[in-house]
Amino acid sequence: MNPAPDPRPLADRMRPRTLDEVVGQEHLLGPGKPLRAAIEQGRLHSMVLWGPPGTGKTTLARLFAQHTQACFLPLSAVLAGVKEIRQAVERARHERAAGRRTLLFVDEVHRFNKAQQDAFLPHVEEGLLTFIGATTENPSFALNNALLSRARTYVLRALDEEALRVVLQRALEDRERGLGGQGLEVTAKALARLAATADGDARRALTWLELAADVALARDQHRIDETLLEDVLTGEPRRFDRGGDLFYDQISALHKSVRGSAPDAALYWLARMLDGGCDPGYIARRLVRMASEDIGNADPRALGLCLDAWQAMERLGSPEGELALAQAVLYLALAPKSNATYRAWQAAQRDARERGTLEVPLHLRNAPTRLMKALGHGKGYRYAHDEPGAYAAGERYFPEGMPEAVYYQPVARGFEQRLREKLEALRALDRKARGTE
Repeated sequence: MNPAPDPRPLADRMRPRTLDEVVGQEHLLGPGKPLRAAIEQGRLHSMVLWGPPGTGKTTLARLFAQHTQACFLPLSAVLAGVKEIRQAVERARHERAAGRRTLLFVDEVHRFNKAQQDAFLPHVEEGLLTFIGATTENPSFALNNALLSRARTYVLRALDEEALRVVLQRALEDRERGLGGQGLEVTAKALARLAATADGDARRALTWLELAADVALARDQHRIDETLLEDVLTGEPRRFDRGGDLFYDQISALHKSVRGSAPDAALYWLARMLDGGCDPGYIARRLVRMASEDIGNADPRALGLCLDAWQAMERLGSPEGELALAQAVLYLALAPKSNATYRAWQAAQRDARERGTLEVPLHLRNAPTRLMKALGHGKGYRYAHDEPGAYAAGERYFPEGMPEAVYYQPVARGFEQRLREKLEALRALDRKARGTE
C-alpha cells in the first residue's frame, strides 16, 4: 500500500535539512563565516535574522536548534501574546530541568509591542531562553534597545535568480519531497520566468512552481511552458511593503535620483513604487517637497508644476494621472538645483527656537489705535515704496540686540543667479547707508 502523499506545501517540504542544502546567504554561511561556524559548533546565542521574505530565516533557526540539540519553540508575533510567551517560558523551565536548552523562535518579531518584548527579555538575560527573532523590518526601529543589545543581528539578502533556479530545479528532481515523481518537464524559459517572478523569495518560487504543476496535471499535460505560466502568474505583484524599510528605501532612491539630476533613474524608481502599489498621493506630496528642498528658487516653476501634477493625479486617477507624476519627476530631475531655501529655513527655525521670545522693534509694530501710536508703535518706520528704488536702505528688521542674520544665500544657478545678484546689490546699499562699506 502506497503511503499517503505529504499534505504540506512544496515550499515547506523542500525546506533545507542541512546547512549544505541552504542556497544563497554565502556572506553568512560560507566557509569560515561566523554564523556558519556558530551553527556547526553548536554555539547557541540570541540573534535577529533580518531580511526579505523567503530568504531562509525560519530554516536557519531550525538548523541552529538541530545542531545544538535544543528544544525549538516557534511563536508567531501575529498570533501570540503575553500568555503564549509565559507558556513558552514554563516549557523552557521543564526542558532545563531535563538538561536541555530551549530556543525561542519568534517569527515577525517586529509585530511584538514593548510589553510583549519585555515579557521574555528577563528570561533571555538569565539564559533560560535563547532568542531568535525573524523580521522583514529594520530591527533598530522595531525592537527595543535592551533586546537588541542582547542579540546579534544578521542581515539576509534576497536570493538572486541563479540561486532561485537551483531551488526550483532541486524541487523538480527530488522524488522524496519534491515533484520528481510526477514526470514534469519545465522549459528553460519557464524556469527563468519563475525565478524572475519570485523576486528573491524562495518560498514564492516554490509556491508558483507547485501551482503551475497542479494546473499542468489538471490539464493532463506534463510540460510547463511560458504559455501555461502566463495563466498562473498573471497579476503577480512585485515585492513592496507599503510602509516598511523597502518603501522608504525606494522613496529615498527616487528623491536622490531627482536631486542628482538623473531623470531615467528617477523614472525607474517612480515606476517601481507605483507598480508595487504605493499611494500616488504620497508620491505627489513628496514631489512637492523636492521642488522646495532641492530646487527652490533656482526654478520657481517647479513647485507649481508639482502641484498641478498632484491635482491631475487626483482628477484622473490611475493609470492616466500617473503620466502627470512622471512629467513632474522629469522636470524636477532636469531643473537647476538649489537647497538655499531649505538651508535658510533651517537656520531661521534654529534662531527662532534658541533665541527665545525677542520683542518686535517698535518701528515695526502695528499701530491701529491712538494708544499704540502714543506708545511709539510704528514710529520711525520707513515705507519702502516711498524710498529710492522702493528699498529702505539701511533699515533694520531683526529684533533689537540680535545680530542681523544671513539665512538665504542663493546659488549661482538658474533663476537664483538673478536673485543672488539682486540680493548682493541690496546688501551693498545697506552697507553704504550704514557707513560700513
